[in-house]
Amino acid sequence: MARLPRLTLPGHLHHVIQRGNNRQPIFQDGEDFHTMLALLADNALQHGVAVHAYVLMDNHFHLLVTPTSADALPQMMQAVGRRYVQYFNRRHARTGTLWEGRYRSTVLQADKYLLPCMVYLDLNPVRAGLVANAADYPWSSHAHWRGVRNDRLLTPHALYWALGNTPFAREAAYAALVQTGIGSQEQAALTASALSGWALGDTDFIEGLQKQTPRRVAAGQAGRPKSVKKSEEK
Repeated sequence: MARLPRLTLPGHLHHVIQRGNNRQPIFQDGEDFHTMLALLADNALQHGVAVHAYVLMDNHFHLLVTPTSADALPQMMQAVGRRYVQYFNRRHARTGTLWEGRYRSTVLQADKYLLPCMVYLDLNPVRAGLVANAADYPWSSHAHWRGVRNDRLLTPHALYWALGNTPFAREAAYAALVQTGIGSQEQAALTASALSGWALGDTDFIEGLQKQTPRRVAAGQAGRPKSVKKSEEK
């Protein structure tokens, strides 16, 4: 069965996962982490991708982004991936591939999953046993949204702004969300959607997405997707 093309729709929230080949480390020290963050910041700006959250783990990383065009996210990931591999291989005296094939991504319904996915990313190092608290991990966007540091890579989403009328109120509200965490079912759904490429949202959201693309957006849809009507293309 042919592999589906990635689902990339401008103006929508996307959860992205990129893994190291054979789960090998893609970051070996602080310089590697800093280099990746700089590449992401430069290329997100260049290609028109708003990055709302991230976490860099030793052998993979997650991004939560909104691209401004259909090509923005693929172009950003291609540029970052190529340049980081060149840097990594040169610095660590190695050759060959670094990534486990192409990056994985899908579209999320923002009003249901933006904040849960931000929390999911922040708690990834805690689940992995690297730190006791999200605030103790330096390679995620958690510190920025808690007001501890300013990260040029990040762009606030409107739903984060809606957490409070002042920076302090937003930071406190977000800290409470991280402290509460997310359930195992929601966590599994976020992981599975990104790895499978199926969109995640309610029925109305999925139906609305399907009108925007001929690519099937959810599992379980029988037959070929319906063609987009001309009136819906405008």
